[in-house]
Amino acid sequence: MLPWRAGLSDRLCWAVLLALRLPAFCPIHSAGKKFYISALLFTISAIGCMVMQEQYLLIIFRLIGGMGVGIASMVSPLYISEISPPELRGRLVTLYQFAITIGILCAYFVNAFILSISQNFSLVGQGFFHWIFVQDVYRAMFGSETIPALLFFFLLFFVPRSPRCLITKGHTEKAQKILTRIAGSEIAEQEVKGIQKALVLKTGSFRQLLQPGLRLALFIGITLAILSQLTGINTIIYYGPRIFESAGFGIGHSLNSQVIIGSINVLFTLIAIWKIDKLGRRSLLITGSSGMMLFLIMIGFLFQTGNENSIGLLILILCYIAFFAFSFGPVIWTLLSEIYPTHICGRAMSVATLSLWVGTYIIGQSVPWLLENLSPQGTFWLFALMCIPAILITWKLVPETKGKTLEEIEMYWLNKK
Repeated sequence: MLPWRAGLSDRLCWAVLLALRLPAFCPIHSAGKKFYISALLFTISAIGCMVMQEQYLLIIFRLIGGMGVGIASMVSPLYISEISPPELRGRLVTLYQFAITIGILCAYFVNAFILSISQNFSLVGQGFFHWIFVQDVYRAMFGSETIPALLFFFLLFFVPRSPRCLITKGHTEKAQKILTRIAGSEIAEQEVKGIQKALVLKTGSFRQLLQPGLRLALFIGITLAILSQLTGINTIIYYGPRIFESAGFGIGHSLNSQVIIGSINVLFTLIAIWKIDKLGRRSLLITGSSGMMLFLIMIGFLFQTGNENSIGLLILILCYIAFFAFSFGPVIWTLLSEIYPTHICGRAMSVATLSLWVGTYIIGQSVPWLLENLSPQGTFWLFALMCIPAILITWKLVPETKGKTLEEIEMYWLNKK
């Protein structure tokens, strides 16, 4: 069975391609096509990983899946941001992260169900099904991705086009109808005027990202995206069973603990959905980062004092997950989807998304080495240290964007010296 990290390099690979090849204008203008391509890539990857025997072919199909992840992870929050009323944008974009947490939790249960099938030979018989469900059970786990991928594809037929896309192409009346259906006629009229005013600007380029104001927005997006991963969340999500097993929990208990972690991740993301448009992005990020740092320090002390073999470890990790789930997890996608001006959002978002996957890749590749050479306590204290710049950058540099239209946010950066 391939290690879980097989999916990291492919995501990073496609993020690089996005940064280099994405059209300069906001990618939502062709979001429909990109969504369909993403769904097809997921389906092809799932089927290929399930049936291919050669390792290099398995890697190729994992790369194809990574392409789908790269497209969906960037286009989805941007699309949601564009069609959302200003007063609900944070809540609606946060639903994207909420869906991710539900998907992770569902994957735990689906994999457990498939594993139980593999242990009952009478249900799968011999031949092909014996091969994918018993002999190489990971193939059935990969293949199960086909169902949500196809569902994703067919549901796209009911997704409306972006109003900004339509206005850019001269279909103002169609755009106003969509906005009216979403937010009402009065807000729709204001939105159309704001979009038309913003679209007077020329298509952006990478050079424009380095202009005063925009340069600061780019810095915020890149650093927060990287720090969201360097604070250690994927260490828990991916290496949770190993950490619990090394702490003295049995493998069955460690897998059960992973399901509990997934459940907490889902539940506390609901807090962000509930409060992000009331408390604002900055408050959630600062509160969440501070709580994460506190519990990471405490987890390190458990390992340092030799008390990690206790229920306390699970409690502290769940508290850390809870603070991440209502702050960095959902809020980072909201910020990345709304802080960049429309005419360069494609370029800027691709760079920020690349940065996030770079952070994921770094963590995925370095955690085994850190746990072995820096010790578990040193690893968790290092993650706690990474929370400090996240708090400072949010406190000093990140503007509050709740309730503002995308065009108002754009004017803020363009007017900033």
